[in-house]
Amino acid sequence: MDRINWRLRKLINEKNRKKLTNTNFSLIASNCNGGFILHDLGMRFNSPFINLWIKPKDFIRILSDFREYMDAPLTFVKEDGIDYPIGKLIDAKIYFMHYKSEAEAETKWYERKQRIDHDNLFILFTDRDGCTYDDLLDFDKLPFNNKIVFTKKPYPDIQSAVYIKGFENQNSVGNCFDYMPKGLGKKYYDQFDYVSWFNGTLE
Repeated sequence: MDRINWRLRKLINEKNRKKLTNTNFSLIASNCNGGFILHDLGMRFNSPFINLWIKPKDFIRILSDFREYMDAPLTFVKEDGIDYPIGKLIDAKIYFMHYKSEAEAETKWYERKQRIDHDNLFILFTDRDGCTYDDLLDFDKLPFNNKIVFTKKPYPDIQSAVYIKGFENQNSVGNCFDYMPKGLGKKYYDQFDYVSWFNGTLE
């Protein structure tokens, strides 16, 4: 099944890459979904928010004054039980779970931060990692034109919510970059037309 998914995924990715017209955007994501989507599209990482995760309140805090946080120096802190690098911007923590060292995380952060296009931002959030309904409301109020949050159930009152089916019996969405059962190469996040979103043609 994995081999079949891989082959079908390759076809899906090729189709999406041909459809993509906005090719210099910066995707600011609270976890690994962003990196997977960019990889599927063959995009350069024009954002430092890659291969990491951020707690909901800290992610919203960063977004609430994005330029100030992006101008802030990245420092590092320790937490009991976590052996990968943990960065800090002012008062917000960033968990670099896929980095081997603080030096690697720091190098990639500053390298990719320089590529951010503040006029071509897309914000991707999820309802996991302790996200509350109040967090969803706070995210919905943020002054970004292009922002969405993947949720495990519909939220008609939250404009930025995108319901991802398949996680209804869980506390939140799971790994949206996983293949869907019998999905024929499709991943959970393919339920959302992210290519049209990036192109500005999403209805």
